[in-house]
Amino acid sequence: MTGIIFDIKEFAVHDGGGVRSTVFCKGCPLRCVWCHNPEGQHMYPELMRKSGCTNCGKCRIPCSHPECAPFGHCLHACPDGRLRVAGKNVDARELAEKLSVDGELYRISGGGITVSGGEPLMQPEFVIALCDALHEKDIHCTLETCGFASGEVFASVISHFDFVYCDLKLADDEQHKKYTGVSNKQILANIDHLRRSGIPYRLRTPLIPGITDTEENLAAIRAMTKPEEVEYLPYNKMAGAKYALLGRQYSLDPIK
Repeated sequence: MTGIIFDIKEFAVHDGGGVRSTVFCKGCPLRCVWCHNPEGQHMYPELMRKSGCTNCGKCRIPCSHPECAPFGHCLHACPDGRLRVAGKNVDARELAEKLSVDGELYRISGGGITVSGGEPLMQPEFVIALCDALHEKDIHCTLETCGFASGEVFASVISHFDFVYCDLKLADDEQHKKYTGVSNKQILANIDHLRRSGIPYRLRTPLIPGITDTEENLAAIRAMTKPEEVEYLPYNKMAGAKYALLGRQYSLDPIK
């Protein structure tokens, strides 16, 4: 079973307990205006160009490398190495084998592997296959999800994981649509299922100034949750840094 990922972060400190590595799956059904991983939004590889390009033109000279053809640029020609591709297809078992090299360290520290995104539920078969392959190696698996998926997919995927982080960004449905592009009704239904599943979990609310951190939103979230099941994440001040690399524009004004 294959899937598409855009990054693997070793020694992740905010994605669960202990020493962990985080796998970032590509593709997300939401378009949160504060998204800090825009390269994780689409389900296909994308060309990223680091700042400092001198427009020497070497990357635009036709080349014979098959991996370069989809992008219209030679990925190997830049003298400063400023071109890279976000997104590659990987086999679930091969990836599990690679990640398990540090298996003993994960076990000793109470850590493991976290599967994040983008949105992992966009690739349910791959994510399940990866989790199962890691469990065969006695490695703890945590899922990070926005919670937006059919009830069937959500229930199926979380049943394979040891711990689940699920977002609860905005309590009001209209506000959720405005700032993420989708309704929160299915997310709330999936959170109800998560509560009843018996799987250890934590809900997460990112604190976006003027959007999710308003007293109205936080009061509404407090009214529908228990204090011990929610944690609040600080705004990532570097949220807009990657958009220019993809030729896109960050939609929020700079926030101090």
